[in-house]
Amino acid sequence: MEEKNLIYPIFDRMMTRQDKEELLGQHSVMIWFTGLSGSGKSTIAIALERELHKRGLLCRILDGDNIRSGINNNLGFSEADRVENIRRIAEVSKLFLDSGIITIAAFISPNNDIREMAANIIGQDDFLEIFVSTPLEECEKRDVKGLYAKARKGEIKNFTGISAPFEVPEHPALSLDTSKLTLEESVKHLLELVLPKVKRTVEVE
Repeated sequence: MEEKNLIYPIFDRMMTRQDKEELLGQHSVMIWFTGLSGSGKSTIAIALERELHKRGLLCRILDGDNIRSGINNNLGFSEADRVENIRRIAEVSKLFLDSGIITIAAFISPNNDIREMAANIIGQDDFLEIFVSTPLEECEKRDVKGLYAKARKGEIKNFTGISAPFEVPEHPALSLDTSKLTLEESVKHLLELVLPKVKRTVEVE
């Protein structure tokens, strides 16, 4: 007997996403930050979470630290592993969305195909792609973790922006260049986009 035949679906008996959203008083949505290492994805994600929390909205951030150290700690950085990394993230995100939780992901996710895969798993209508478009020169200047220096020396292979390409999103819901925008300005733009989708009664202050 195939393993899949042992799975007995119980979805029709579980509480629905709508039930969870009504309990929380919010609409869940996926806010997916993409951009180069050092572009400011996680910094903006954390600031956005705090602003939404202030407004009584429940969020969950997913990023490399909490994903690579847990559910994806068996994955490396080969092309196949990068795809599997994003696939798992998308599946976990879908579970959070089905629980009514606003989900914020911050991952390089360097090409359009991999982001499209994530959007299809999560659901196109729930997927807000945010391109943190900070230029490579600025990201490399920051080099908070010293990764660009190592990549330039050849110590890190297939490093996005140096020895591996990054494809600019074709139709992002929003683009934020942190070399031109302050953190406060970036979050303000995000709130203007996100708040009407997650809670109709909340307005940007």
